[in-house]
Amino acid sequence: MTKAIAVTVLSVCLSFVAGLAVAEKVRDLHDLEAAHHHIEEAMKEMDHARAANHYDMAGHGAKAEEHLRAAERELHEAIEAARAAR
Repeated sequence: MTKAIAVTVLSVCLSFVAGLAVAEKVRDLHDLEAAHHHIEEAMKEMDHARAANHYDMAGHGAKAEEHLRAAERELHEAIEAARAAR
């Protein structure tokens, strides 16, 4: 019984490795571009929220906007890197 389990586990592992060896790389930028668009929309919404609160959010609104801008830059760089790798 133990031998059968070992053979089964070994065959599953080898199948997985073989699958990785022959798999094509996925180069779909749609998800990255969609995430980039969502970040841009969040930045617009954050600007509206900050304006509605007279920019008085104890610095948290500005910090959130800073993080959103950093995320937007990183996503932009990721998209450009993926395009260059094509």
